[in-house]
Amino acid sequence: MDIKVDQNTVVVFDLDDTLYNEIDYLRSAYVELAKALEPNAWQQLFIRLFSLYRNKLDVFEYISTTYRISKTELISKYRSHTPNIQPFEGVLTTFQRIKDKKGRIAIITDGRKATQMSKIKALGLIKFIDHIIISEEIGSEKPDRANYKAIEEKFNLGAYFYIADNVKKDFITPNKLGWQTIALMDRGLNIHANAHLNLQQAYLPHNYISSFSELNVI
Repeated sequence: MDIKVDQNTVVVFDLDDTLYNEIDYLRSAYVELAKALEPNAWQQLFIRLFSLYRNKLDVFEYISTTYRISKTELISKYRSHTPNIQPFEGVLTTFQRIKDKKGRIAIITDGRKATQMSKIKALGLIKFIDHIIISEEIGSEKPDRANYKAIEEKFNLGAYFYIADNVKKDFITPNKLGWQTIALMDRGLNIHANAHLNLQQAYLPHNYISSFSELNVI
């Protein structure tokens, strides 16, 4: 699909499962934990941790009990590790095309500042981004109106696009604000898999793409 971008346009992105697969962040953290705990046999431990997660069991409880490490310390290590993650194919090209058209780029993401910023840096996106809204900093999470109004107040421009993945919380508010909303469709790897609960019209995006290759910046 085409999106027309100029100096009066802001293209806003969600982060997790929109610009990369969030499951890769989790995998990255488990690899780092496994290497720290079992440096000579980390592969087996990683397989166990990932299997526990997949079966909805408490990974941190297992590590805490087995290795006598507090959950608080484990969670801190999980959140503060340097992630090994890559942007989806076409993300960097899309960002560059937006900047070439003099458009602005912003991110709205839920989570902790340190964690979300480490992801954005690891993805190589910092140089493109004009503004970032992180829920921990603003004190509210999507779909709270404040998170989106903060973007409008920052730029005060004419056209806003919002590209995200989660119909539960991503689109209902920007739809009300008159933004153009676009969903990146789940390819079966998204962390949140509850879209079937929020298929009322108000929650749905205006358009869908299955990959960034389908997004044409004109």
